[in-house]
Amino acid sequence: MISRRHKRTIEQVLNIFETGTPEGKYHVVAVNPDGANGSRQISYGRSQTTEQGNLNILLERYVVQNGLFAPQFMPYLPKIKVEPLANDVAFKSLLKQSALQDPLMRQTQDEFFDQLYYQPAFHFFKGNEFRLPLSLLVIYDSFIHSGQVPPHLRNRFPERTPLNGGQEEAWVKAYVNTRHDWLANHTRPILRNTVYRTNFFKAQIREGNWKLRRPIEVRGVELG
Repeated sequence: MISRRHKRTIEQVLNIFETGTPEGKYHVVAVNPDGANGSRQISYGRSQTTEQGNLNILLERYVVQNGLFAPQFMPYLPKIKVEPLANDVAFKSLLKQSALQDPLMRQTQDEFFDQLYYQPAFHFFKGNEFRLPLSLLVIYDSFIHSGQVPPHLRNRFPERTPLNGGQEEAWVKAYVNTRHDWLANHTRPILRNTVYRTNFFKAQIREGNWKLRRPIEVRGVELG
């Protein structure tokens, strides 16, 4: 059973992973070389959606709701995924200011990350008959970080999901270890630098914290 407290803890852990604070920094704009073929792209918001990913969907939703900065964003909507914007100082400033000054941008981000990432992760979780909060956290992190639980990683270990007669804790442990090895040995340094995520999961598994009991320390931040 995933309670509202569990969901809040899961969201806070991901917020710390992405922006360093439990509540998340809605205004954070980063530029990372993690786009196609190592290209630089913007990463934005509470749980960091990307320019080559779903940033356009977030901004379209904000514009449709007539956000305070909607007129300024409208000329950029046709450009996203068509021309690189990582060097566009005005666009990056607009992203930052909209989250700092307009509560509607923060609300739009909350709804966006829930609908495009949390709900699909929860569907995978329930559909495969997982039940433990730590399992959902591991799965949700994959959806935030990789857009899914990547099939190429699932195919690297023999454990089966509970739906297919497997043992939940064994599958999650195998998946975390497999994902850790993949990240740690990736050709792209930016992905190698994200093993703090899987290290955190491995620590929770060692401690048997499958129900995400608090307090939990996440990258030096304590969730009490």
